[in-house]
Amino acid sequence: MHTAFKTMRTALLTASLLVPAAALARPMTAEDVAKLEAVGAVAVSPDGSRVAYTTSSLPDVTEGEKDGSFTQELKMAYGPDNALSFLPDDISPSGVTFSPDGRMVSFVWAKDDEDRAVWGIPVDGGAQRKLAAVSGTDVRSYAWSPDSGTIYMLTGAEEDDVREDEKDAGFTAIVYEEEFKFNRLFRAAAGREVDSDPVEITVPGYVSAVRIAPDGQTAVIDSAPTPLIDDSYTSKRAHIFDLATGTVRTTIETPGKLGDVEISPDGAQLSMIAGVDMHDPADTTLHLVDTSTGQYRALNAGAAEAAVDAEWLSDGRLASIIHIGADAMLRIYNADGSVAETVDPGDLILTGIQAGGDRVMVWANSPAHPTELYEYTNGAFTRWTNHNTWLSEIDMGTQRTVTYTATDGQEVEGILIEPVGGAPAGGAPTIMMVHGGPEAHYSNGWLTAYSMPGQMAAGEGYAVFHPNYRGSTGYGVDFAKQHQGRYTDPEFRDIVDAKKHLVAEGITDPDRTGITGGSYGGYASAWGATHYSDEYAAAVMFVGISNQTSKFGTGDIPFEMYNVHSRAWPWDDWQKMLEVSPIYYTDRAKTPLLIMHGLEDTRVDPGQSYELYRFVKIRNPDTPLRMVLYPGEGHGNRKAASRYDYNKRMLRWFETYLKTGDRDAAMPDTRPVLELGGDEE
Repeated sequence: MHTAFKTMRTALLTASLLVPAAALARPMTAEDVAKLEAVGAVAVSPDGSRVAYTTSSLPDVTEGEKDGSFTQELKMAYGPDNALSFLPDDISPSGVTFSPDGRMVSFVWAKDDEDRAVWGIPVDGGAQRKLAAVSGTDVRSYAWSPDSGTIYMLTGAEEDDVREDEKDAGFTAIVYEEEFKFNRLFRAAAGREVDSDPVEITVPGYVSAVRIAPDGQTAVIDSAPTPLIDDSYTSKRAHIFDLATGTVRTTIETPGKLGDVEISPDGAQLSMIAGVDMHDPADTTLHLVDTSTGQYRALNAGAAEAAVDAEWLSDGRLASIIHIGADAMLRIYNADGSVAETVDPGDLILTGIQAGGDRVMVWANSPAHPTELYEYTNGAFTRWTNHNTWLSEIDMGTQRTVTYTATDGQEVEGILIEPVGGAPAGGAPTIMMVHGGPEAHYSNGWLTAYSMPGQMAAGEGYAVFHPNYRGSTGYGVDFAKQHQGRYTDPEFRDIVDAKKHLVAEGITDPDRTGITGGSYGGYASAWGATHYSDEYAAAVMFVGISNQTSKFGTGDIPFEMYNVHSRAWPWDDWQKMLEVSPIYYTDRAKTPLLIMHGLEDTRVDPGQSYELYRFVKIRNPDTPLRMVLYPGEGHGNRKAASRYDYNKRMLRWFETYLKTGDRDAAMPDTRPVLELGGDEE
């Protein structure tokens, strides 16, 4: 089991936490979370002289702004605290990169009612202009040729005029999992005028990513047999593709999940983050691939860690972001796969890396702030951006990594945010914040969001614990596989064991412990409200699982569930599958339970929430119970109003039942808590 590999913290991050006492005036609120900004995409110019990046933010519905999802703003940075906005406010770009000659920053955008196209803006000044497009369809992603003369565009399927006519006539029936729409690949000249006749290149299967090799003749494409989500998890492969003939030269025959793939500067190798077998829960192992043969070898197989991102450097070395438990580090490999150096970033949680020329940029968060941009030079990380400066006003709880021993002797780790001012005698009300997947993990960085109470709760006197229970990544493949075929035990028992540890440490009040989470974390929350109802004073379940049998039949990832979770089908043992379903234990459900779900969720069908709601309501009519549904939202809320509403309802539920420990309290008002300000139309 991993323990923190360094207790000393970097001077940079330490300084950022040393805010004058007078400024620590108030707790964080849901309104604060609604206005958080973070660095999104990052691109470094080929000569390293400048860095393009986006910041993402939501409209502030608390001030009367029109509801919507995230918008991006493009900025250009030249050094620390030296950045400027590079596009008008009404342009929200995606897919930001530089042309290989460094003259242009390109991006994907849809002007007015037009289709999404590739646009660009000169780095030395000038207006944005359209560079490439395909009539009648959106560009989803794109790649430049090495000479900057060609743009390759991955677009949606061709319009079906007959089908559109049928819809206009009222024939809108959908044939489930048969009417597949495949992406298409086009080649267009990149000149002063938009190429009006881009050439289509036939590609195999459902292509989701295209990267052009340094020779300009071949590409590396990610392709799955169909657009089904299950195929993207179980059958996506990387292919060396001949752009001239439209044929696959080599397929990289990986057996499991496929993640980040990058081409070396000389084109001789790929870096590839992938699973080691079909039952590996996540793509966390870093490989090198010989592009001429397709042969690959793992660089960190068996290590108690997870590779997160990789980037080839101009000198032929490979830089990689590695998460070890709740911490992160930068590891640089030589071209032959040997380790050149390993760098500890202190409090920073590195999440991505890009390079150009001799400049290496990473984006990272910390316990003190969401994602910001940093430069890595000679073993040190220099911060370039500083969004959310108002965070200096927030009184934050102490955050630290905790390791404890589970019932069966397994060491488990998690991150604790203590209440502001520390836990009182007898312990603080505590929220178990459970991540989804479970093939994911919490890092000891920024842990506050619309569905994560984090520092909002700490400011109101709660402790918040984030368990990296069995099934989590970051601790090696073996640890991630420990939950397989064993739904709920040991994985959810690990969370109860965390509670016991925190009670023994004087942090947690055993009678005022709650649980929340989304997706698989919602499953844990439903399990806590039913099977473990005696352990939890309140629960908030988000897009969670309540019936493992019907989950197989109504979700879109049955093979993924079989391969890396259940390792069995429901019909192999109906009773066993029932006994790991929260609905089976609704006779025990005394825990006040708030259920929230997006009505358009295809990953976990809303029926999972309906089933749990109905069973608890009938079997335990006196248990405080509420279900809130979000029209237009899927597996997690995207829009500002839905996120804010979720946040407020979650906090109110815990305020009503967890902080007081009173399971008989009257339920909160059904209406959202919102005071609109600003000008309303």
